[in-house]
Amino acid sequence: MSLGVRLRARIEGKQTKYKALRLIKWLQKKHLLKKKLRCPVCHHKMKMISVVKKDQYMWCCKRASHRKVSRTIRTGSLFETSKSSLFSWMKFIYRFSQGLRLRQIDMINDEVAGSSRTPSSMARHIRHVCIRAIKRHKINNGHRLGGDREFVVIDESCLRHQGKYARGRFGNAWKRKKWVFGLMGIKDKRRRLVLKLVEKRSRRHLVPLIRQHVKLGSAIISDEWRAYNNVLTNMGYRHYIVNHSRWFVDPQYGSHTQHIERAWMTIKGHVRRLRGNRTDKLLEEHLMVLEWSSWLGSRHPDGPPGRLFKDIQKIFPV
Repeated sequence: MSLGVRLRARIEGKQTKYKALRLIKWLQKKHLLKKKLRCPVCHHKMKMISVVKKDQYMWCCKRASHRKVSRTIRTGSLFETSKSSLFSWMKFIYRFSQGLRLRQIDMINDEVAGSSRTPSSMARHIRHVCIRAIKRHKINNGHRLGGDREFVVIDESCLRHQGKYARGRFGNAWKRKKWVFGLMGIKDKRRRLVLKLVEKRSRRHLVPLIRQHVKLGSAIISDEWRAYNNVLTNMGYRHYIVNHSRWFVDPQYGSHTQHIERAWMTIKGHVRRLRGNRTDKLLEEHLMVLEWSSWLGSRHPDGPPGRLFKDIQKIFPV
């Protein structure tokens, strides 16, 4: 049984005290919550007691040598500063790993009393976990595409902010002139993305990124954009060009750019649905989450939920 199925079995249905205890024990087993906690006064082990609060349980020490000391069951975890219940957090993580829309996640969290910004704050916490994980992966592994039996498709696209139904005033994001440069490594059924926000799609901005993220000797497929025409071959790459004014699939080599052209629709849909292109910084964060999904999330044996749990454990060791 996959991790997603096990997680779903613990969050669906009515929230009872028994189900809350099962969820807490399961999260402790996954090292997302502390299994034991020592009293900050007497340093003895605290007991987990039942209470009438959102988590149903908390840590408590009632030794006679001092007054009653209590701590939340979330102490030292990702959820410690959040006002949402653990059920809401697990529902959000389950839906987030499936890539559903923020509005759908918002509807799932209707039982959360308080601010309507709760799903947004959850998304921000999870996004920062993914960003730290992909940055650590870049430092340790180099984050390079190509090599043995993997070819790389490159293309550029402009992601600008769009108002709902094209109504309302246009913010500064509509005037954004920056481009997103995409590199996709393709090997059998595996897809790996590198997405970079660049000032211009000129040779000075794009070629250094290709040299940084693509191994020498790799096969690169692109359109006839002049920024990397007659340059990549001299650098040591095998460069295949597709003339889109004549055909979409090169008749001689069979090369095409449909992989990344199709990926742009998914990338733009993800960013626009989550309103991630309002600022350059927010757009870069969402692009890094997409990189995390293609490099780490999709390659984990338990899928994105398993990789997300693993990254949370590294950042918040309990």
